[in-house]
This record gives sequence, structure tokens and C-alpha cells, in this order.
Amino acid sequence: MSPQRVRVIDLETAGSGPHDVCEIGWQDVVQDPGGLWRIDDEGRGAALVNPGRPITPETMAVHHIIDADVAGAPFWKDIAPQVLRPEGGVQALAAHRAAFEQRFCTPKFTGDALWICTWKCALRLWPHLQGFSNQMLRYQRNPEGLVRDLGLPAHRALPDAYVTAHHLRDMLNAASLEQLLAWSAEPGLLVRVPAGPDRGRPWDKLSGESLRTLAQDRDVNIRFSAETELRRRGDIDAAPETALPAQPKLL
Repeated sequence: MSPQRVRVIDLETAGSGPHDVCEIGWQDVVQDPGGLWRIDDEGRGAALVNPGRPITPETMAVHHIIDADVAGAPFWKDIAPQVLRPEGGVQALAAHRAAFEQRFCTPKFTGDALWICTWKCALRLWPHLQGFSNQMLRYQRNPEGLVRDLGLPAHRALPDAYVTAHHLRDMLNAASLEQLLAWSAEPGLLVRVPAGPDRGRPWDKLSGESLRTLAQDRDVNIRFSAETELRRRGDIDAAPETALPAQPKLL
């Protein structure tokens, strides 16, 4: 029997269009018979992708992939299914701020796979940390077994997927797969107010008036975080349910 597997995905893009992927990287995290999750050294890889259009200078400046690199590469529609639906299947796909990858890794390519967002799960599991970007988590946490050279250069698909997978491994060993999927189906529960006059303050230090104002914010993560604190205080009427993003049922 194949072990349970979650495949971490990272994409680099040529721009912001729906088919603009120019590189995909993946790193598998598998569960041993004893129940522990680990990095699968055989389950990683990367592939360049022809986006069918010139790569913008803005994105070249991030990942340094140029048009000549992808000229002979396969198109996204041809390579995506084989990476996102590997032989033996996966329990879920994962990415850091997975909403970005999901813009390109649509159900047509994933077969309606469930997604774990390691950013949202990090907010829940490690709220004491100061920052929650993939690289900030890397250097704040120093995950066991992370080989520095395999995680470089940053902003390339395989190194970023490799780093994210170490966060995911530790998350899966701290909480159940079902719990990570449930957190990922909700907006992000922010640790601190990200902007405005209360920027940097934890939610439990805000006045009720400030919370009610933030509960009407345009940002779904801010609304959800403010509403969650209002509910914790018992101020249910002031905290309408935030509409959750579409996500298949867990069971």
C-alpha cells in the first residue's frame, strides 16, 4: 500500500494571466507506517513551462527565468496533470498562500484535489512568530533536516517547494491532516492587525468599536479575524459570518 502523501506545489509565472506559468516545482511529504510525516527525498522535482508569451521584466527580476529558458518547454496544459495528479494519488496538494497556486492549478488539472495553505496553518500553529512568509518561517523556525543548498535560490519553484514542505511536515506532525484542511478552507486568522491606526496590535487588545469597524473591512482575512475576536468576547450580533471561499467538503 502506498503511504499517505501530500504534494507541495510552487509556481513561478511569466505574468498574471491564467496560463502564465513558466516553472513548477514539487516536493512530497509522506506518512510513515508509524504515523510520522517526513520529507520524501525521491518525491521532488521541477519543470520549466512554456507560457506561450514573453516573460515580463518584472517577473524575470524575481525568478530570473528568461524566454530562452522556456522556449522548448512543454505548455502548462500538457505538464500540469502529470505533476498535480501523480501515480498513486495524493491526499491533498499544498502551497504557501495556496490561493495563488490555485489560480493556475484548477480542478481541471488537479482532479478536485483538496488544498492545504501553509500560510493559514502557520498563523494557527505558530502565532508567536513575527512573520509568516515562507522564508521568514524558514529562518525563524530553522526546520530540522532542511538542507540549505536545496532551499536556494529563493523564488525558484523547487527550492521554494522544498522549504514549504518542511513547514508542512512539522504542521502534519502537530495537527491532523483534517485539521489543516479545515483551517485552509477558512480565511486566514491573522495574529495582528496588518494596517491602519491599530497596525501591529493583537486582536484581543482592540476596543469593541475598532473590532466592529474591522469586521466590515474589504479584506476577507481582516474581517474574519475581527469577527473571530468578537465571537470570543460573546459579541455575536456584531460578528456576521464571513463568507468562506469555495472548497470541497472534507468528507
